[in-house]
Amino acid sequence: MHGTAKVVAGALAGVLLASASAETAAATGDPVRAAVADLVGAGGFPGAVVHVRNGETVSRFGAGYANPVTRELAGPHHRFRIASNTKAFVATVVLRLAGEGALSLDDTVERRLPGVVRGPGYEPDKITLRMLLNHTSGLHDPLDPHFFDPYLVQGNRAHVITPSEVIRRSLADRPSFAPGAGVQYSNTGYLLLGKVIEQVTRRDVREEIQRRLLDPLGLGRTYFPVWSPFLRGPHLHGYDMSTPAKDMTVFSPSYDWTAGAMVSTVDDLATFHRALLAGRLLAPAQQAELKRLVPHGEFGAYGAGVETLTLPCPGHPKTVWGNTGAGPGFFSVSMSTEDGSKQIVLALNVYDLAADVHGGRRVPKPPMPAVMAALC
Repeated sequence: MHGTAKVVAGALAGVLLASASAETAAATGDPVRAAVADLVGAGGFPGAVVHVRNGETVSRFGAGYANPVTRELAGPHHRFRIASNTKAFVATVVLRLAGEGALSLDDTVERRLPGVVRGPGYEPDKITLRMLLNHTSGLHDPLDPHFFDPYLVQGNRAHVITPSEVIRRSLADRPSFAPGAGVQYSNTGYLLLGKVIEQVTRRDVREEIQRRLLDPLGLGRTYFPVWSPFLRGPHLHGYDMSTPAKDMTVFSPSYDWTAGAMVSTVDDLATFHRALLAGRLLAPAQQAELKRLVPHGEFGAYGAGVETLTLPCPGHPKTVWGNTGAGPGFFSVSMSTEDGSKQIVLALNVYDLAADVHGGRRVPKPPMPAVMAALC
């Protein structure tokens, strides 16, 4: 979660853009299939599943293995942990509550969650819900380098760390900056937003996501686990980059909750993002908030639960919208062109959390060639 999401979203361009242009130019035939085949073959990923749309033409396919041990082939029906793609679902619920007048994005954390944010240097009466949505609150993730030791060192993949405990440990160190004075990706901010949803609605946040988004959109293969380390139904197996690779599929998502615990398929994720970015889930004022951007580097910006990335497409750069997600064993990209005419959801089954925590190599190869092949 913590180091993970910071690397993938906070330094998205660096992770995804490396060596992209040369590899994309080398693709022949169907460029997306060629780029995905390269990731799965020489690229080092055991498997990949893809949903690609150009206008109303959609193709879905898998490459390699969902489970290399049993030789089960990867297919678009396989579930995977979507990690930080979860944030777009959570942000959409918050924005809908704002549109209904149940809350205001100018509400402070102290007003909505009195007494929850307490720590050296924190100003909960100045941190707004909007700041939580666009990562400008100054709240950071736990800085303790041993945060993931129960899972990675002690080997207890079913270990439970509650969202409240994550928030408490995050607040042990001073904030990164004063509220609104900077930008830094924060999973902790999205855990607080989950608590705000429950405070406002008096219901479990999973119920709100289910009734407001999953059921109306028919996303029957998407669900929100709280603590169970197991994935339901057909799913990809996720791996780290050790030799031999460790199977990281069984891993409790308790610490990630509304920052990244959801599970989905490429088709369900594509349906959700298409509806969201097309303005079908939010009223115009809230859609404007969704796309109100805060730059976070040379190539990207954060909106409310979504982000943009500037692709170095041949001839001219192109801005794309969506999310990325990375967690133990899984890496995913869900991006669309600004006009919505092209879209890709790509899920891969390697992400090395231990390497992320210690500043090492997290994926065997950057997947941006496949993204560029679909969107440029």
